[in-house]
Amino acid sequence: MHERILIVDFGSQYTQLIARRVREHQVFSEVVTPQRALERAAGDDLKGIILSGGPASAYAEGAPTLPPEILGRGVPVLGICYGMQWICEALGGAVAPGESREYGFTEVEVLARDGLFSGVSARTVVWMSHGDRVQALPAGFQRLARSEHCPEAAVGHLERRLYGLQFHPEVSHTREGVTVLRNFLHWVCGCQHDWSAGDLAGELVARVAAQVGEDGEIVLGLSGGVDSSVVGAICQRAVGRRTHAIFVDNGLLRAGERQLVEETFRDHFELDLTVVDAADRFLERLAGVSDPERKRKIIGHEFIEVFRDEAKRFQRAHFLAQGTLYPDVIESVAAHGGPTAVIKSHHNVGGLPDDLEMDLVEPLRLLFKDEVRELGRFLGLPEEMVARQPFPGPGLGVRCVGECSPERIELLRQADRVVREEFELRGENLDVWQYFAVLTGSRSVGVMGDYRTYEEACAIRAVQSDDGMTADWVYPSRECLQAISSRIINQVRGINRVVLDITSKPPGTIEWE
Repeated sequence: MHERILIVDFGSQYTQLIARRVREHQVFSEVVTPQRALERAAGDDLKGIILSGGPASAYAEGAPTLPPEILGRGVPVLGICYGMQWICEALGGAVAPGESREYGFTEVEVLARDGLFSGVSARTVVWMSHGDRVQALPAGFQRLARSEHCPEAAVGHLERRLYGLQFHPEVSHTREGVTVLRNFLHWVCGCQHDWSAGDLAGELVARVAAQVGEDGEIVLGLSGGVDSSVVGAICQRAVGRRTHAIFVDNGLLRAGERQLVEETFRDHFELDLTVVDAADRFLERLAGVSDPERKRKIIGHEFIEVFRDEAKRFQRAHFLAQGTLYPDVIESVAAHGGPTAVIKSHHNVGGLPDDLEMDLVEPLRLLFKDEVRELGRFLGLPEEMVARQPFPGPGLGVRCVGECSPERIELLRQADRVVREEFELRGENLDVWQYFAVLTGSRSVGVMGDYRTYEEACAIRAVQSDDGMTADWVYPSRECLQAISSRIINQVRGINRVVLDITSKPPGTIEWE
């Protein structure tokens, strides 16, 4: 039994980032809706509770709430932004609209530099994102930090171990947020930091074996990326060759992808592998479709139909295994039934039909990408497989803005090949999360050989990230950019302009669609 921190999701886009930060400190975290919070706030493994931020006002009718008795469970509670305001409202304090909003970098003065703020500078910069503020503290609470426009930037009831932060310690913009969270976990909650993704290997294998049973069979949706590779390793350990891996060539793959996947998996796995050529099928369904959500759902639907067709060859293949990760779930649906906004449908989440008739096997559903990599190494997967840059399930379909015609996909495939080759030739791919080309859907006038051209514009996208939840753009060297631009324009007929995407996530997403 691992020690556990319960995170209550009040609808913040940062909720899962809180979970990620807790796990970075080797403490297992679980995210739940307010409706399930009291039920899950029990057990000897519970060490503390964190209440997330959210878009609502704590004093407004219909705002998310909790049974107040959750604050009397005897474990420390940390409220962040809305979570802090809810604590104060629930215990008799008052929350009101602020005299001015605080958004972005804000300097706060720390008044109590022990406990929660042990080792934190007397004046430090944090990330604020709020319009309301605590106007009156509940009985027994004291001010721990303040800013120019927010007197109660941090508060606490030290005896009851109830704390509130008006700022967001989970985002990297809060300079000493890691220290604040570690203080809460270590000094306040008394966590022993006993969890790692590798520890989950045995548990996940046993869970899959129990789910599938002694004679069940699994159809594994294999993409060749690290996520489905790790799922394959888990399924192989759980049920052996009763796992039937299906790799679908959907016509949206990168150059050389199909051959690489076939060779890699036949070298490292003892799974039944089938390669299905479904390029024409997918591209026909996508003809004339430009809306990104429709494209994602069409691709997801066709994947499922291919898996269904292949499953008919196996009498007991009633299970579909996927490499679904936490970020996929977070962006596709309100992950825990709460008020979090949907960002985009991932093909293996938002695109699943209601009449699937197969039970899902998703052992990685609560893990982040870097945790999956750690798990893969623990399971003995080769480094070249574990360290591959992520490639989205819908493939080039979400990097081709507008219609995914065969001609445009081939343009993108060749441009993407150039980007990858030039990054890797110079070693500039090292420590980069993803680097690829995007067909932007824009056309521009150019001149080549004294002739006017009117052709597509291609974007270079390179980002650095730890978990895919946030990302910063990468600036390749001038030599790399120059080589990419020259090769694409000279070698890929149909593209006459190359641009660099310098958008972070947020406000953008890593993929363009």
